[in-house]
Amino acid sequence: MTEVITDQVPSVLHGPSNKEKKYDRQLRLWAASGQQALEDAHLLLLNSGAGTVGVETLKNLVLPGIGKFTIADSASVEESDLGVNFFLDEESLGKPRSESCVKLLLELNPDVEGEWFKSKKGESPFDIQQRYTIILYTHPIEPQALEVAQTYALEHKVPLIAIHSAGFYSYFRTFLPGSFPIIDTHPDTTATTDLRLLTPWEELSNFAADLTNNIDKQSAHEHGHIPWIALILHFLTKWKEAHGSLPSSYKEKTAFKQLVSDATRTDNPGGGEENFEEAVAAVLKTVSAPTLSSAVREVFNHSPNEVESKSSFWIIADAIKKFHQKHSQLPLPGSVPDMKAQSTIYVRLQNIYKSKARQDVAEVLETVRAHPGGKEIDVAEVESFCKNAAFIKLVHGSDLKKPINPEFATKELKSDENAAMHMTPLSLLPIFLSLEATSHTSASTSEDIIATVDKALPGASSNPRLVQITEEVARAKGGEVHNISALTGGMVAQEVIKIITKQYIPIDNLCIFDGITSRAQVLRI
Repeated sequence: MTEVITDQVPSVLHGPSNKEKKYDRQLRLWAASGQQALEDAHLLLLNSGAGTVGVETLKNLVLPGIGKFTIADSASVEESDLGVNFFLDEESLGKPRSESCVKLLLELNPDVEGEWFKSKKGESPFDIQQRYTIILYTHPIEPQALEVAQTYALEHKVPLIAIHSAGFYSYFRTFLPGSFPIIDTHPDTTATTDLRLLTPWEELSNFAADLTNNIDKQSAHEHGHIPWIALILHFLTKWKEAHGSLPSSYKEKTAFKQLVSDATRTDNPGGGEENFEEAVAAVLKTVSAPTLSSAVREVFNHSPNEVESKSSFWIIADAIKKFHQKHSQLPLPGSVPDMKAQSTIYVRLQNIYKSKARQDVAEVLETVRAHPGGKEIDVAEVESFCKNAAFIKLVHGSDLKKPINPEFATKELKSDENAAMHMTPLSLLPIFLSLEATSHTSASTSEDIIATVDKALPGASSNPRLVQITEEVARAKGGEVHNISALTGGMVAQEVIKIITKQYIPIDNLCIFDGITSRAQVLRI
């Protein structure tokens, strides 16, 4: 009887979806959770003035796939618009500028929804039953329209961004609602390593003891492939036996490094051992007691108001605070850096850290679930918080209607003298002050601008750079230079994405750009 062998068709490998292919690069930056937040967002742009910088901002948000945007603009397209706005053409002449811009913006990404609202006297996009995620407005803007936007932002706790571009100058300013928490700040990977070598748990200690048992009698291959984590734990045990405590001062750590280095075998073909070199290099960084950063302490010390206390962030933050009070350390992130080791041993080490991280998450989750409202919080959010607990950040919003601090502004303007002496960059605050003086009207003379600035900051007109910049702003007459607005729009879009995804750290809270010297400056005012 002949045995018949049938061909077996291998299972189909599921590759990335069309959406994952389309957004591949940005998914690497803010992951699927960030992309979902972006797609769930609805942005409102209150467009005015030359109307270019706001649309350029939208361009950089439509391309990565913001869910929906609405443009509110009272202007109709004129000949002068065609030379500065890429999203207008001759067919747009006479039509509402918002309608024409929406039409061409949507051609960039069919996944995005766009609406337009032709602002009329007595009407407002806030009259429509819409809930906006974030609001952008461009200067010059009518005071009444600004008042309505600010009132909505305060009432609904919605972030607000002001943008002003005129001539070769621009700025944008963010207004975040209250205390704005960021969980995933994306710190440098080298800074996130937390290996707990001074306070190892039982499984990790047993792992190190097993690998370093009879270390002096091990073969060259075994000796040269002990993970450096196990080596440091082994020599920390020997140090403690000899000195009664772990190395703490720089002098002691230097001596400990020498202890590890002296154990390196040199009678092998390579003349040394890479794993021991890794251990020596890691001593100063890893043989240190964990400390809380000022940002984390600020979160722990913050007293959330009644509304904030119901949010998932503050419920989880409280649970992690209790975890820290109990264990004197934050939940373990669970990641292990690359190192010289056999693959099977390295996987064992990874699993030990991952298992401990899961235990810490489970403990925090139990505390979260015991909190009123904690049962509705997703496990993935708790896991993310625990993983990034050492780098959480609280950004404090600025008062929407509070004028610039005169003392700060005067000090910043006077810093020009020191800057010239020490050959450091000059402050760009005069650009902001000059543009801010034209925030409601573009047709201002240099004298008008100086008078407005002087009213807010007496004596500011004595600053020669301020006078020079006001002349440049007056000369622009509110007109936008496309490349300046395009660059500014890119920067604003980046901040919008940070705020919507709640990833990375947004600027706090003013960014000024000088297109003449190609320089930007961030100030908190």
